[in-house]
Parts: sequence; C-alpha cells; structure tokens
Amino acid sequence: MRLEIPEGLRWTERYPAGREWLATLPNRLAECVERWELRVGAPFRSAFASLAMPAELPDGTPAVLKLQYPDDDSVHEATALAHWDGRGAIRPLAHDPERRALLVERCLPGTPLHGLPPDAALDVAVGLLPRLGVPAGPPFTPLAEEAAGWAERMPAKWERLNRPYERRLLDAALGMLADLAPSQGEQVLVNQDLHAGNVLAAGREPWLVIDPKPLVGEREFAVVPLVRGPELGHSPAAVRHRLDRLSAELGLDRERIRGWTVGQTLAWSIGEDQVFPQQVETVRWLLDVA
Repeated sequence: MRLEIPEGLRWTERYPAGREWLATLPNRLAECVERWELRVGAPFRSAFASLAMPAELPDGTPAVLKLQYPDDDSVHEATALAHWDGRGAIRPLAHDPERRALLVERCLPGTPLHGLPPDAALDVAVGLLPRLGVPAGPPFTPLAEEAAGWAERMPAKWERLNRPYERRLLDAALGMLADLAPSQGEQVLVNQDLHAGNVLAAGREPWLVIDPKPLVGEREFAVVPLVRGPELGHSPAAVRHRLDRLSAELGLDRERIRGWTVGQTLAWSIGEDQVFPQQVETVRWLLDVA
C-alpha cells in the first residue's frame, strides 16, 4: 500500500532501527487491513510513537489502527487497555503482537483535554485517575525497576551530551529516585504518559485515556505526567498549581509526587541525540518549589 509518513514520525528516519521500521510499514499495514477487513484513512499527523490512522470495521464501527514503533514502553499497551476494560480508557478491539498492531476504539469527537481551561481539565483528571489506579502485577514493569534504569542511564547520557544542565539537577534527581523507589505505597497500574494530550473527548464516556505507557507503581507516580506536561500551561506558577491541586484533591503525598516528577522528567529530558530544554526547565522550577 502507498503510505505517506506523517511529520510526527519523521524523527525515526535519523536512526537505523527507525528506518528499518519505516520500511516495514506498508506491508504490515496491508496485512492488517486484510486480516481485519478494514477501511482506513490518512494517518494522524500528530502521531509520534506509532503510525495511527482512522479505520472502519466491516460493520461500520469506527476504530483506530496503530502500528507501534518497537520500543519497550508500548509493549504492554494492549494489556493495560484490556486491564481497564473500557473504564476511563479506550477499549482494545484486536491485537496482533507479532506485527505490533493494535486496533482500538475511536474517540469521537476526539478533542484533547488541553482544549479545556486548565482548571476544568484538572477537574477531569481528578475524576479519571482513581478509576485507572487498579491493582496490577506482571507482565507490567515495576516502577522501581524502571526508575533504576533511569538512574543508571542518566549520568552517562548527561556526559555524552556535554553536561547540558547543571550537576545539581542530576544529583537531586538521582537522590530522589533512590529514596522513592524502595518506599512506595500500594502498587497499582499507572500510566507514565498520561498528559493532557492523551485524554480525548468521547461518546461512551465524556473523556477516555489513549496511548498508555503502563507500569506498576504507587498512585503518586500516576500524577507525574500531568504535573510536568506543558499542555496545561508552562510556567512556574502553572506547574506549582497542578502539583498542589492534584495532590490535595486526590489525597496524595505532595512531596512524593514532586520527587517522582523531578526524577522522571529529567530522565526523559535527554533523548538519543538531543536535549529537551522545556523539561529541564520544569525540573528547575520543581526543585525551587517549597
């Protein structure tokens, strides 16, 4: 099938593994269309970690077809969606692990949560997060194990990219991760990428979560993507407000949320060959929050 790669996925062209993945997409798409008897539209241009496109099942049911980039974060996406079984998240319709293909419920109208005023969006998050924090275990990766990986990789990445931020940020993040990982509370299913662009307006429920990157960890960690994400405002006041509101209204430990946010945000602030300054800035603000 002829396939135009959307702008959001062009970053994959910089890496051998990414170019190999791109080369396989037309065949994988054709195989999925045939297997599930789909009609598909043009890919969503904003997709970043998978090729995603609107689809229709033979009976006219609207869906989304995703061909995932083969990273570790998305391995258990389908399992997480099945675990939630449509409660606050989109429903999985079909899964082909060999092709890393996933067919899921389509949200209509599909407008993102960050289209609301920030406090209205936080109201939605306060309603959703407790429903998503259900007990879970294998095959999901434990947060403690994920955090150990961040701590191991961060110093080497920092050195490789010529120390792109001050040492105090690195030391603070490593110290917080070391304190938090072994002292967690109840272990539940958490989504390490639950920002306001991954919650969409829908019909079956008013708002549904998409694109989970699941782990098993304490509830405080589930708040992290909303605190750090710029979608609801990127300023010291906006970050502090999200931290204060979400911790207070969800009855969570504010300092543990702050620590997890510093640790994960700094870990995610360096990619293979680039630094994301906005994330580094967020870490600075959080370290200055009393």
